[in-house]
Amino acid sequence: MEYFSEDHSRLLLSKEWLVKIDPHRSTPYFIKFYSSAVDLFCCVLVTDTKTTWFEVLTSKQFARRWRDCNKRSNAPSPVEGEEEAWRTRHIELLSRAHTLGGMADISFEIVESNYADFAFELECEAFKWRWDTIFVGHKTSAEILSKHLIMPLISVNHLAFSSPDAVADLSKNDLEKATDKVGRTARRTVDTHIRNAMSKPRVATTLRRMTALFNFIPDLPGILTDAEKPDLHDEETIPKIRPAPEPSGGTRPPSSEQYDSNMDVQLPSRGVSPSEPRRQPDSATESEDEAGPSAATQTKPTQCTKPPSLAGTCSSAQPSSAIPSRITTPSPGATRTQRDMKGPSSDSESSPARPIKKAKAPTVSSDDDSEEERRKRVAQIKSGFAAKRGPRQPLKRGGKRF
Repeated sequence: MEYFSEDHSRLLLSKEWLVKIDPHRSTPYFIKFYSSAVDLFCCVLVTDTKTTWFEVLTSKQFARRWRDCNKRSNAPSPVEGEEEAWRTRHIELLSRAHTLGGMADISFEIVESNYADFAFELECEAFKWRWDTIFVGHKTSAEILSKHLIMPLISVNHLAFSSPDAVADLSKNDLEKATDKVGRTARRTVDTHIRNAMSKPRVATTLRRMTALFNFIPDLPGILTDAEKPDLHDEETIPKIRPAPEPSGGTRPPSSEQYDSNMDVQLPSRGVSPSEPRRQPDSATESEDEAGPSAATQTKPTQCTKPPSLAGTCSSAQPSSAIPSRITTPSPGATRTQRDMKGPSSDSESSPARPIKKAKAPTVSSDDDSEEERRKRVAQIKSGFAAKRGPRQPLKRGGKRF
């Protein structure tokens, strides 16, 4: 006996499945048969959709098996030299029996065998035959079932559900054309074909209901014609927008407008009201006498505790409400007064004179001293020795020496 090979599987691809039922076990069996009158051999493939068995017989094995099964027949022995013709004639007879029409009139019975994994007998009025098959293995069995049964059934199922007319009502030629069209498409792109054939709601739900019926499921699922698309978003994984937490104490941070208003209040003033625009002089050499009265009326005298010799160096008072207490920047008027009192530089000086550093005013000791100093300051303002605010004068530098 030869082993079942890929060549034998390829020869069986063009053969139809024959179905026989064991009356004792009520189990259906699918049978495929192939024979060759030229090479004088035959093979059979049997499956119960779970396990697959096979048998391959050569010319001598076939002749010996036929004579063992038909010992009581009245057929005469072949004449010497006619053995090959006899074998060819009986192989063709066995081939006619393994057809859709011939298998209907043949009995099927499973028998015991000491040499085979699965043995069964076929019997009719003309002859009797027995197959002693061997298990092909689990891996080969799965490959054979997929190639010979499962994939073709899916394509036929797709043809039945996708055809506008009922497949049973189509003529032979129309059915062959429709089958060839579906088969060629499936052969080019098997994956796409299977997806289209099995993903249709009507096909998938019909197959689901049939599966439930075969396995005695009490609650049968319904058949759907349209598939609804569910919401695939998980509520727990969707990020939720939460308001920003408020600072401790329940107070909110100041806005940009509040910052701007604070900046306006903290800006120091040089003797000019914040609401009034600053008056720009016409030239850098404008005399201090022209701006003196206005500066004197808009400023507040500042207490000065310096000696009378340096009384003119005291800076003019500035509005206390506009200047913060931490700002100690000297007044430009005081620096300019110091330069005027020092006098112009001589021609012999090669570098500009350094401004005299302003001494820090001592702390006022009492109210009487403050009142006395205020009176002195008023007298100095009237005499013209007090510092007056005006335009900033350019620095006077010494002349060049040749």
